[in-house]
Amino acid sequence: MTTMTIFLSLLLTFLSCVQSEEVTLIQPEAENGHPGGSLRLTCKTSGFDLDSYTMSWVRQVPGQGLEWIVYYYASYSNDYAPAIKDRFTASKDTSNNIFALEMKSLKIEDTAIYYCARDDYDDKLIFGSGTKMDVVPRQKSIVKPKLSAFYPPKSSSKDAVQAAVCLASDFFPKDISLQLAFGDKPKANVTRPSVLKPDE
Repeated sequence: MTTMTIFLSLLLTFLSCVQSEEVTLIQPEAENGHPGGSLRLTCKTSGFDLDSYTMSWVRQVPGQGLEWIVYYYASYSNDYAPAIKDRFTASKDTSNNIFALEMKSLKIEDTAIYYCARDDYDDKLIFGSGTKMDVVPRQKSIVKPKLSAFYPPKSSSKDAVQAAVCLASDFFPKDISLQLAFGDKPKANVTRPSVLKPDE
């Protein structure tokens, strides 16, 4: 009788510990991607058997409400929103307790906060802290300008107007400041801003 009482006491203690283990979904705070590029978001899970639960990815575009994008139980049981279908792929790494979202062919409009979520048996969702994902254009490297100078032909007339030309080409960014000097004359500063096209 004493042995049975000790066994039941240990069993109840064990079940209490299991039930009190907190469900956690840990996500990186922020990630950056580029248009046309790829990125992997991760959600580290604990406190439950990842293989036994349906998981979701939900995102919130700035200024908009929550948007469900992935419903995932396994490779044979899942569903994707039309906006990301064929570009995003969810997966479970049960050995490391990670729920992941592989994203390719990223677009500027994919910028959002991405939440992983676990579906509960009573139709409630448990959310992770969210990952702020920005899709930003790649920055081009600075390219020094090529400079070419063109001088006017000599003229015997004192009243002739002469001009020297300095041509700057093949440089980035498209704003440039030049300083011109002619013999002992004061230097002249010339600034030429340009308006960049979105793809430049």
